[in-house]
Amino acid sequence: MISKQTIDKIFSTIRVEEIVGEYVQLKRAGSNFKGLSPFHDEKSPSFVVSPSKQIWKDFSTGKGGTAISFLMEIENFTYPEALRHAAKKYGIEIEEDQREYSEEAKNAQSEKELLYKIHEIANDYYQNFLWEVEEGKSIGLAYFKERELKDEIIRKFQLGYSPEKKNAFTAFALEKGYTKEILEKSGLSIFPENSPAGIDRFRERVIFPIHSFSGRVLGFGARILKSNVKTAKYLNSPETEIYHKSNVLYGLNQSKQSISRKNVCLLVEGYMDVISLHMSGIENVVASSGTSLTTEQIKLIKRLTENVTILFDGDNAGIKASFRSIDMLLTEGMNIRVLLFPDGDDPDSFARKHPQDYVEKFIENEALDFIDFKAEILFKEIGNDPIKKAEAIRDIVKSVSFVQNALKREVYLKEVSNKFGLSEQSLFNELDVQRQVTQNQTQHSQQQKENNKPAKLEIVPKQPELEIDSVQFNILHQENKLIDTMLMFGDMVLQRKNEKEEQYEITVIEEILHHFEDEQYEFQIETNKKIIQNIKEGIENDELRAGNFFITLMDEDITSKVADALMVPDELSDWATRNIFPPALGDHIADEVEANILIHKYYYIHLMIKQVTAELEEHRDTDPEKYFESIKKIMMLNEFSIHLIDKLGWSPVTKSPIKF
Repeated sequence: MISKQTIDKIFSTIRVEEIVGEYVQLKRAGSNFKGLSPFHDEKSPSFVVSPSKQIWKDFSTGKGGTAISFLMEIENFTYPEALRHAAKKYGIEIEEDQREYSEEAKNAQSEKELLYKIHEIANDYYQNFLWEVEEGKSIGLAYFKERELKDEIIRKFQLGYSPEKKNAFTAFALEKGYTKEILEKSGLSIFPENSPAGIDRFRERVIFPIHSFSGRVLGFGARILKSNVKTAKYLNSPETEIYHKSNVLYGLNQSKQSISRKNVCLLVEGYMDVISLHMSGIENVVASSGTSLTTEQIKLIKRLTENVTILFDGDNAGIKASFRSIDMLLTEGMNIRVLLFPDGDDPDSFARKHPQDYVEKFIENEALDFIDFKAEILFKEIGNDPIKKAEAIRDIVKSVSFVQNALKREVYLKEVSNKFGLSEQSLFNELDVQRQVTQNQTQHSQQQKENNKPAKLEIVPKQPELEIDSVQFNILHQENKLIDTMLMFGDMVLQRKNEKEEQYEITVIEEILHHFEDEQYEFQIETNKKIIQNIKEGIENDELRAGNFFITLMDEDITSKVADALMVPDELSDWATRNIFPPALGDHIADEVEANILIHKYYYIHLMIKQVTAELEEHRDTDPEKYFESIKKIMMLNEFSIHLIDKLGWSPVTKSPIKF
């Protein structure tokens, strides 16, 4: 268990803008940063990070919290895993609490956590074998040296070697206490009927670990070095609970900061392409690892940049097939350029032949936009055939049809018009045709998916009640409002007068807490109840616990609640740029607290009236005395309600505030 001192050190050291910035391209907006939500597709940024408050808020999904809760949300980490990840990033040594884990806690590890752990074990094993064992050094390390890789690059990408012995790693893992079941589910070992001792999937191959965005090992790619063996040259981990190849880009963990900084991502095909470019100093590069590019992979890139340059081998026979990737990138709103290396070269060989400056300038100067690229490829084959020329132009316009932004579409069509000497109107007509075709294909595909779904018994949902329970809604809203005020302004001191007109001072926390205690209020929301319990504990220890205190608590609901309170929707607008200067939050806090307490009293009275009224029928015939007591209570509550309306200055007709 991580000690409290370590947790405090982690929270005092980490920076939310740095951790979030590894996943989201953030741009300065006043005192905050803004970016596109990583949890929801959107065109206008609604994701806000506050360096001063050390919290984030995603207004499109309602999620929010600290740097640690962000890691938990985006990486599916547990709380301790997120803390360990942050500690590793900032070089903080983890101190363990000396208390022993219970047997129940030891057994509580999920299968998913075991899969992550066995991949860590395997990764360490393969690396150790490469560097420390003679077989690994003479075969695996020698291969990487032959490819001109330096030691620091081999270590940076955690390259390894799996030995020739058919069950070397399997036996090692079984000795460590891992079960055959977890080894089989991880894809690291195979247990055929005729080989109960198991077989290593990647035996006698060099190993390329495949990392998640945050650096966790999800799976492996492995290359065989013998040329006379009838087997696949590259072998990848199978799909598992933690590894889905369509959701992963090779090298993204090592490249994400460079991609964000340079605001462009180089997209290549293979592991060695990524590694060689890194070795030459070009680090903003990822690989699709031999799979067709997927929407999920594009969204990973889009967190960091909207600019992609695709790098192809000069003699790649599958270049035409890449047109699908271009269309997918355009659909996701990416800006695309494409580079063809000279015949005989790929990114790996080209990067090893030339210095960094030359490679960077070559990519910058020679990369074409997707229109010029498609034209160059398609027009190589058509000669002077006008029909083929028309088909080629139609193919280019089809790609333009995938562009979502109307202004971009028009700019691209003007470029096509100028390039081929065609009227813009004819191209716009063709664009409409292509967009309609694409729309029909999408609808047909969705319909097929629906038709292929197994038939299910349809359950008719209960119709929602027409009348909304406004009493319950109002009390919940006002309860949240008072808790938010305590979190935001809890330690502010208010100047008040008692009945004798004597002045006294009281904090916002204490005034609202006294109100709750005087009313013997029962909290309707469990998270608010936990916050109040923490605040009371703080007061007993002469400590005022406002928003910042709750940031470090190991409670996802509370940290999300704090983010809601501390990050208001106005954070999305930088009003000063429009010469608009609205009142700052808290400018009138004394009046606001007084008014909100009275409003809460009013709604709480009506909640009690509702509860007492519900008991009336129950007592009418069984207990006349209680029945009349309930009627008196309702009358008294109604009188107090009218008194509050007068005090608040509400309209007697609408019961709504005239001012506040």
